[in-house]
Amino acid sequence: MTVERQSFEPGTDVLIRKVESHLAAVRAGLSGPELELAERLAAALRELVVSTAQASAADRGQVRAAVHYFVLRREGRGRLLPVRSLTAAQRVVNKVVIQLGRPDLLVEPRRERPAREPVTPTVDLTVG
Repeated sequence: MTVERQSFEPGTDVLIRKVESHLAAVRAGLSGPELELAERLAAALRELVVSTAQASAADRGQVRAAVHYFVLRREGRGRLLPVRSLTAAQRVVNKVVIQLGRPDLLVEPRRERPAREPVTPTVDLTVG
């Protein structure tokens, strides 16, 4: 199998490696919906990094900030530094996505399908 290496801007490779490295670490500790959210955030961030490689410095800065927010999760130390949740990273990524005019990359919360309730026939009793 031949792997084609894409050539990006110097900072682009670094950001994508950061996202991939963090995602690999997250895969070891998360499962289910949390892991799925992390995977979707990583996919959106990779696309943002690639699509803004030739954009303005301000746009690239927003993407870089979103990547760092996703990657640099703080470990809690009592009440002083709470663990940054994936939901918080989702809000940051979605804000950048909207600001850059890429609503196609919005990371929506996964909606669980509600269990269908059995239909019970109703009886109309009219007194009259």
